[in-house]
Amino acid sequence: MDKPWIKHYPPGVPAEIDPHPFPSLGDFFDDCCERFGARQAFVNLGSGLSYDEANRLVQRFAGYLQGLGLPKGARVAVMMPNSLQYPIAVFGVLRAGLTVVNVNPMYTASELAVQLGNAQASAIVVFENFAHTLQQALPMLPALKHVIVTQIGDLFPQPRRWVTNFVVRDVKGMVPAWSIPGATPLRDALAIGHQRGFTSVPVSPGDLAFIQYTGGTTGRPKGAALTHGNLMANVEQTTAWLAGALKLGEETVITALPLYHVFALTANLMMFLKLGGTNVLVSDPRDIPHFVELLHKTRFTVITGVNTLFNALLNAPHFDAVVKSNAGALKLSVAGGMAVQRPVAERWQQAMGVPIVEGYGLSETSPIVCANPVNAPAFTGKLGLPIPSTEVAIMDEYSRPLPLGETGEICVRGPQVMRGYWGAPDETAKVFIDGGWLRTGDIGRMDDQGYVQFVDRAKDLVVVSGFKAYPAEIEEVVRTCPGVADCGVVGVPDAAAGEAVALVVVRSDPGLTEETVREHCRQHLTRYKQPSIVVFRDELPRTSFGKVLRRQLRDDLVRLTHEVGLGASAASTAQPH
Repeated sequence: MDKPWIKHYPPGVPAEIDPHPFPSLGDFFDDCCERFGARQAFVNLGSGLSYDEANRLVQRFAGYLQGLGLPKGARVAVMMPNSLQYPIAVFGVLRAGLTVVNVNPMYTASELAVQLGNAQASAIVVFENFAHTLQQALPMLPALKHVIVTQIGDLFPQPRRWVTNFVVRDVKGMVPAWSIPGATPLRDALAIGHQRGFTSVPVSPGDLAFIQYTGGTTGRPKGAALTHGNLMANVEQTTAWLAGALKLGEETVITALPLYHVFALTANLMMFLKLGGTNVLVSDPRDIPHFVELLHKTRFTVITGVNTLFNALLNAPHFDAVVKSNAGALKLSVAGGMAVQRPVAERWQQAMGVPIVEGYGLSETSPIVCANPVNAPAFTGKLGLPIPSTEVAIMDEYSRPLPLGETGEICVRGPQVMRGYWGAPDETAKVFIDGGWLRTGDIGRMDDQGYVQFVDRAKDLVVVSGFKAYPAEIEEVVRTCPGVADCGVVGVPDAAAGEAVALVVVRSDPGLTEETVREHCRQHLTRYKQPSIVVFRDELPRTSFGKVLRRQLRDDLVRLTHEVGLGASAASTAQPH
């Protein structure tokens, strides 16, 4: 196929990479630790681990897991926020020849039971703060036999460890009561593993490394089966894309996005291990005052985030102090996971001196597919070019390639693409088409230089009397209306048009009226894209990663129209619950 993007690659970026420089992620980790031994690898809440120290702890935890008698490939869940324990647990699992199941620690007991039941997890490493949730889920998880529990300060030096754990548990009361008979404290597990020793396990690129749960391209959560080769290839692709913009052993990256999400897993944890960087792990980025204080004290060279995170920082008190203290240090700001709003990107560049470089990917692709050049002078508003060894095609509903410039489904092929959904062959068959192409479920277009532009999620498309309205496009227009802080668009059933466009607005100006919003939409949107319903809320429902929960928004609006007995055209002045 024609690859127009390659001739527009930045200087030094190769068209292809070696996808398997190491047999496994465990071998990769071992190599990184050998090369950067004494350099600090991870920092959390003021305490850190060098590469040497991290490697010793990983081997001890791997030795403990091997002593449990788990067969190669058995699934081990990791349920914790960003912390020193996270990389130790993950690489301990991988080096023991087992498979990591990343878990959102904010899950309810029922959500946890569904995910771990599907994965048939044999063991779990869980923060004590969330052990009460696990306790509730355990009766529904007969396969889960081994529980390892850790406290936030467990890997801190004394007396900091005792003080931190005491404050979190007994002063702040952040640990709900729990009881799991037979649970093993992480520090005990590390001691046992040290006594038993660790035996290297042969692992190949095709072996399963992660089951990464996602809403996927077809709806309900599924586990993307990612191999060691998938992740290793994406690390190589991403670092090749940097083309020397970052220096080995010299970078400090702020990791505020959760490592249990595949974007931070690859772009922060894996990539900065390869670069010998120092990863500053932020456990609770929602605590903006403490986050800003951390940034003020840290000379960081790279930060990754999502639109909501960058926006929150820009609006935070005392962020100007961060700007001053970091002047000249920041080299790269990277965004992924959700679309970046241009006003946010422009404010960030003005404040920090570097643009937000946007990328695109999904859990099924380990995750990175496209990226903008890291030397771009300004925010582009596009997803970027396909990265090395990656092919992207825009296809119609019959899986036929479309000409450049036309809108269709973004399809991907490359060594970072998952091998399928865990235990779901029918779902896997739905997203793979002839030639090994993965259907992403995202709608976009490609220009003549190979830049991909996102239009919307296929499942979020609103069809109004046969015409296609894309929520992301409408939201972009509405956000330019003075007085609008945020907004979300969904489709709701309508007797006359099939579906109607419903708009929820978060105001920055309390005096903003519905009519002002409607007039703005009339000026900038064709008639079928204009919202039939306009409601105001104090905030939008979002995931832990910052994405708008459109399904919840839609359910709220549908319930609203039913409760008040109004049709789409008359429900606009009501308030959703």
